[in-house]
Amino acid sequence: MELINNIATEHSGLSVFAGVGERTREGNDFYHEMQESGVIDLEGESKVSMVYGQMNEPPG
Repeated sequence: MELINNIATEHSGLSVFAGVGERTREGNDFYHEMQESGVIDLEGESKVSMVYGQMNEPPG
């Protein structure tokens, strides 16, 4: 999470985390960890995007 935050902050960019085949529970845990560490700020301007997809479902 530190790397994701440092890249977004230092280089004025955005960080994208994509998880394909992730379980909902792990994705939810990771989301809450990123909130607790301050990487995702619901009140401010977060520079992180999280995209998840299940392996058993077609795109769209």
